[in-house]
Amino acid sequence: MAAVADHYAEIQKLGVEVWGISTDSVFSHKIFAQVSPSGRKVQYPLLADQTQAISKCFGAYNPARGTASRTTLIISPEGLMVYFCKYPEGVGRNVEEIIRVLQALQFTGATGLAAPAGWVPGQSGIRRDWELVGKI
Repeated sequence: MAAVADHYAEIQKLGVEVWGISTDSVFSHKIFAQVSPSGRKVQYPLLADQTQAISKCFGAYNPARGTASRTTLIISPEGLMVYFCKYPEGVGRNVEEIIRVLQALQFTGATGLAAPAGWVPGQSGIRRDWELVGKI
């Protein structure tokens, strides 16, 4: 079970900032960092969203439970949300897939090519051309 903290160095090499945001208090975050083995690995900011304003803004807040669901957002350097994934209750993140998406976004930004289904770094991309739709 690999957490974001386990891949933080790899994510940083991509030039990406990570923020952990939860509806827990800063006091809960402090205890988490001090007591939990996984919490001690966290080297990025943990933000307390006790008013649920951030969670509600991004559709992550579950009013029935009073908590936010696990949600991953990728915000571009231009401030645009370019990736959103809200995980169903009981389903964990796939950090390797998040890294692949980050790499694909950087690839498409650098080359102008699209990253097709299943794309991984080192593979070629495809031209974004209306005339090619349905032919590839």
